[in-house]
Amino acid sequence: MSILRLTFLGTSAAQPTLHRNLSGLAVKADADLLLFDCGEGSQRQMVRFGTGFTVDAVFFTHFHADHYLGIIGFLRTLGMMGRDTPVQLYGPPPARRLLNQAVHLGVETLAFPVEFHELRDGDKVERRGYTVQAVGVDHRINALGYVLQEDERPGKFNLEKAKAMGIPSGPIYGQLQRGETVTLPDGRTIRPDEVVGDTRPGRRLVISGDTRPCQSMVRAAKDADLLIHESTFSDDEQARAHETRHSTAREAAQVARDAGARRLILTHLSSRHDTDPSRLLVQAREEFKGPVEVAYDGLTVELPLRD
Repeated sequence: MSILRLTFLGTSAAQPTLHRNLSGLAVKADADLLLFDCGEGSQRQMVRFGTGFTVDAVFFTHFHADHYLGIIGFLRTLGMMGRDTPVQLYGPPPARRLLNQAVHLGVETLAFPVEFHELRDGDKVERRGYTVQAVGVDHRINALGYVLQEDERPGKFNLEKAKAMGIPSGPIYGQLQRGETVTLPDGRTIRPDEVVGDTRPGRRLVISGDTRPCQSMVRAAKDADLLIHESTFSDDEQARAHETRHSTAREAAQVARDAGARRLILTHLSSRHDTDPSRLLVQAREEFKGPVEVAYDGLTVELPLRD
């Protein structure tokens, strides 16, 4: 997997504002395009920010309306665009029943298959070059966070050593890089570990969804390249955070700190922090010393490969 690019489609909590749409995140994972949540208006944001519509799968964190109602219109748009390949929809129970009702709302029938999948804590979806794992979190209803984990990557190919050993350039280099033992024209057998270094860890992207700070998210975000954590409230709204089972910016930063995450992005902001999230940023930076920022609609982030 070469590309891992994120585009924030919506960063507001509960209701849209003039500046922030409802929850939605587009993730370009090599050739795949994934959505994590699909709040109302997400498809317009996809047009606005140029993500394209070739979505392979949608992962819902939970089924409060602001996180999934956008899927109804989005699927109909795909139908009008002539889509004929299946779309995979994932989420916690009752995903099958609820999404089936939502998708078939109205009189139009879709010209392509929609496949529903229910996930529970620990379930993994295997995809080419990476997995998406569900993580149970602490919200008012059944809810999940997600971990996108890239597969381990081969070690670096030592070109100078290969030349010194007299290995002819060309396809043989690729075979060794892919972990294949090769036989040279002169009869010598070359193992990959003779010219290829140790395997390199894949990238790790963690998405909290709506949740109170919880140990399951700390474990999931261990050594994550990026943790995207909801931060609906500030310190002075702590009681409201407990009542609604959301997190403050400070609590999100504590999760990142305890997990040893490499980077933190705050999202899912209350309308009180719509245009000025500076308090959230200050409070988060008091707890987490790594890079931290507040997401905005249209923010695009590319996660570089690990060495």
